[in-house]
Amino acid sequence: MSKRIALVGMGNIMFCDEGLGTYLAKYLESNYVIPQRLTIVDGGLLGFSLMTYYQEYDKVMIVGTNSKEGNAGDIFRYSGEEMMALGSTRQTANEVELTMMLEICSFSEAMGEVECVTMIPEDIISVKNGLSDTVLKKMPLLRDAVLEALEDEGIALVPKAEYVPFETILHQCANPENIRL
Repeated sequence: MSKRIALVGMGNIMFCDEGLGTYLAKYLESNYVIPQRLTIVDGGLLGFSLMTYYQEYDKVMIVGTNSKEGNAGDIFRYSGEEMMALGSTRQTANEVELTMMLEICSFSEAMGEVECVTMIPEDIISVKNGLSDTVLKKMPLLRDAVLEALEDEGIALVPKAEYVPFETILHQCANPENIRL
């Protein structure tokens, strides 16, 4: 039986690069055929309501920001256990909330495997929709890292015929009234 995987794009799009996980989730939905065993979740501001995904899916892949040492745009892959081991070095809202949820869920017998695919942001302070130029230029690398992580789970996403660029995704998220349903 194939693993059921939830890919959760974390982040608040109101704080520049903080929303990069949310943007990537929308980008994948717009540009790839999503198989039944993969659920893409806009985890932007869902907070503790995301706990059900940790308990109902075999694997949860978190995409968001991190505060590791490095340069804006650097990408990291690590397990949920590694995230919890960061201790007091957590600095972003995503890291604090994610770690709290993981710690609470770890007491449950039914918790899926957790993997994080994250990027160091340049700006999570400015109140503006969109991404910094540095992070926007690096988004294809984050996409590739997420696609690779999915391939490691046996999921090779197939591109849709029509391509939607990151800039269009950013505009649609900032202007939801322009999105066609």
